[in-house]
Amino acid sequence: MASPSIITPQKRQPQLEKAKLKANGEAPDIELMFNPSEITFSRTVNWEKHPGNRGTTLLPKINFSGVEPYQFTLKQLIFDTYETKESVMKYINIIKKGVETIERAADKRPPVYIFTWKDEYLYCVMTSLSYTLNMFLTDGTPVRAMVDISLQEVDKNNLPGGIESASQGNARENSVSPVNSGK
Repeated sequence: MASPSIITPQKRQPQLEKAKLKANGEAPDIELMFNPSEITFSRTVNWEKHPGNRGTTLLPKINFSGVEPYQFTLKQLIFDTYETKESVMKYINIIKKGVETIERAADKRPPVYIFTWKDEYLYCVMTSLSYTLNMFLTDGTPVRAMVDISLQEVDKNNLPGGIESASQGNARENSVSPVNSGK
């Protein structure tokens, strides 16, 4: 007689979700080798003050004039290829595409990314990149780098490279404005 088998449920180990900068085909995606330990987002609110207009407390009256995009920096990102003995520049060269113009783009700009880490955080562009090569093989091959990437939010409904404005390029030369036409 066959013995009844006992089925024990297997606990699934959670998969490590890696943070990414997705470029939507404009450049290679950047997958972080190690996730950041923290991310600080900052945003500035602009207020215009009118020194001639004073309230009852003698402080100048102020008016809201807009907000700046969110800024954030992915600090001290580690890229390490020591175990494979390959150059870490393979990864750094992909990241460097974020501060270079897109080769086939008509508007000659760096790529727009979507910062994701499980969820989609925001659309952004790189505003600065710095990296330090800090470990080398005996032949001089760099195998570890520390990277800082500064990013700025962009409006996903008004991305660079969208429909060209009539005030730019050939459309500008061919358009007739009411001021120039004498109307």
